[in-house]
Amino acid sequence: MSIKISPSVLTADFLTLADDIKKLEAAGCDMLHLDVMDGIFVPNISFGVPVIKSIKAHSNIPLDVHLMIDRPHRYIKDFAAVSDWLGFHFEAGSDSAELLKEIRNLGCKSCLTIKPCTAPEEIFDLLPLCDMVLVMSVEPGFGGQKFMPSALDKLAVLKQEIDRQGLNVELEIDGGINAETAPLAIEAGATVLVAGSYVFSDKMEENVAFLKSL
Repeated sequence: MSIKISPSVLTADFLTLADDIKKLEAAGCDMLHLDVMDGIFVPNISFGVPVIKSIKAHSNIPLDVHLMIDRPHRYIKDFAAVSDWLGFHFEAGSDSAELLKEIRNLGCKSCLTIKPCTAPEEIFDLLPLCDMVLVMSVEPGFGGQKFMPSALDKLAVLKQEIDRQGLNVELEIDGGINAETAPLAIEAGATVLVAGSYVFSDKMEENVAFLKSL
């Protein structure tokens, strides 16, 4: 699989987001990563369906929506209506298998996310229902955290199992991705890179170009 770039708007300046999205489109970004936080599953609150709907109306980039919310099955239809890729946390209190099926039935690509405390082996039986698996390399909830090297081992284990099962599943990594950590993540098996503060900076085009070159 070719490497895909999914910039995270969590660290963006929302007053200039429309202009930044146009720059990201021109730079060839593959997705736009949107972190939805409810203040319950994670200790922060971000945005919901109305903001994502507005972004979708003004963007040609597929939206990679990451639900960091408690019992995500309660809102899955609403978010599926404004998402291209829709993911939730294995640890969030929903029936993961049923929710992954529902996401696909609603016309979205399905993504299952695991926190740093979750072993990759716990989701092996769910891999056939996933279009993508997201490995968190920081604790979910806040941007700008330091990269956790343990995520590299998880990527490698998941890559091996995906290959063993003969599946076509993207492996995404989120947290602390920059010029130093991105090559390590790709070497471990990542095919989708989520980058926040590294991309939303005064070197946006330059940094996206570097990630695209990997």
